[in-house]
Amino acid sequence: MNKKERFEKTIEYFKKNMPVAETELNYTNPYELLVAVILSAQCTDKRVNKITPAFFKRFPTAEVLAVSVVDEVYDYIKTCSYPNNKSKNLIGMANTLVNEFNGKIPDDINQLQKLPGVGRKTANVIASVVFNKPAMAVDTHVFRVSARLGLTSNSKTPLETEKQLVKYIPQNLLSIAHHWLILHGRYVCLARKPKCYECGLNQFCKEFELLGK
Repeated sequence: MNKKERFEKTIEYFKKNMPVAETELNYTNPYELLVAVILSAQCTDKRVNKITPAFFKRFPTAEVLAVSVVDEVYDYIKTCSYPNNKSKNLIGMANTLVNEFNGKIPDDINQLQKLPGVGRKTANVIASVVFNKPAMAVDTHVFRVSARLGLTSNSKTPLETEKQLVKYIPQNLLSIAHHWLILHGRYVCLARKPKCYECGLNQFCKEFELLGK
């Protein structure tokens, strides 16, 4: 099976079996999603969703967050990973948003990356989820799953993975494909013990083919 066929089979499977796929982070507006995605770096969505209700009650807008202090922000997010860095980044993000973007979250990926704590993955998530732009965010799940399935090959970085996926996935499906791969990695294609024999993609998964050889 060549790569083009593998992509077609994978997309066909997800369209049928996961017609609705979206972020599991809880949010009600773009600012809240941006905060949640920053917090989610190397942290589970479940943990982030426990943190954010109190956080958003205290810091409901970028303007409020911008004038806060690191120690106070830290107290609200200390149970997530890397709270020291994230506290500084969140305040920096809010200040940049207020001072350079008039408090409005930009829809351009390059502009988004000017915000502290926002790398390419986070920028792609915001562009895709908030602004419905054809963007492919690559996190650890997407990186792992796409390599195992054989959708990508010899990819050493998230950017290489992103470029390979964008080449074969139709633009109108990029946003949902990001969630397909994340959710598949979260619940089926686990990092340590993938559920290969329960996986509906095993018949056209490159790594599963290798297991049988």
